[in-house]
Amino acid sequence: MQASPWQGLFEADKRLFFVAICLLTFLVLLLKKSFIESEIAAFEIMEAQGRNQAFHLTNFIQYVTIPFFYAWKFLLIAFVLWTGCFMFGHKFSFGNTWSVVMASELVFFIPELLKIGWFTFFETDPSIWEVKAFYPFSLLQLTDWTQIDERYYYPLKTLNLFELAYWFLLAKGIQHFTPKIKNRAYLIVMGSYVVGLMLWLLFFLIVFK
Repeated sequence: MQASPWQGLFEADKRLFFVAICLLTFLVLLLKKSFIESEIAAFEIMEAQGRNQAFHLTNFIQYVTIPFFYAWKFLLIAFVLWTGCFMFGHKFSFGNTWSVVMASELVFFIPELLKIGWFTFFETDPSIWEVKAFYPFSLLQLTDWTQIDERYYYPLKTLNLFELAYWFLLAKGIQHFTPKIKNRAYLIVMGSYVVGLMLWLLFFLIVFK
């Protein structure tokens, strides 16, 4: 039987993969703060005035909470996807679901690296709002973000090409562990994760102030 081209991705050691994602996130976050935030005039002014203690504390919290953030995110999405499999009448172990979700997360490192590259080599003197509104290949980039309410930034950034690639990888992961499902894997992802994501974005718009 021919090995699946996805085998190395979805069947990697869970602990090592989790640690690798956390370390990669730490590195990307460090690069963002070093090459983007440090170049923003507002941060430079605060640095000169000695008012940046709160930002250093925030940075420290971001670094140390990386594993907890991913543990919660993977647990939540894996549960939604695992529930979706059962809703469509398919048995799928929670461990395999976790592996699929964790492996699919890799796609979100691409826009972060593109963001670092953009503000490092092209837009070298950004404002804090330009950095906040930037997300490559998202719906927000198709709008004049200066003319829309800030509440729409997050939803419009979330709807992007990399999110679509994430859905594709989730479906491929389900297909990898249960080959007989074939195209029903896409229905499972759409009927569970995607529906949940749309409800979350709607909830965000309602409660945002």
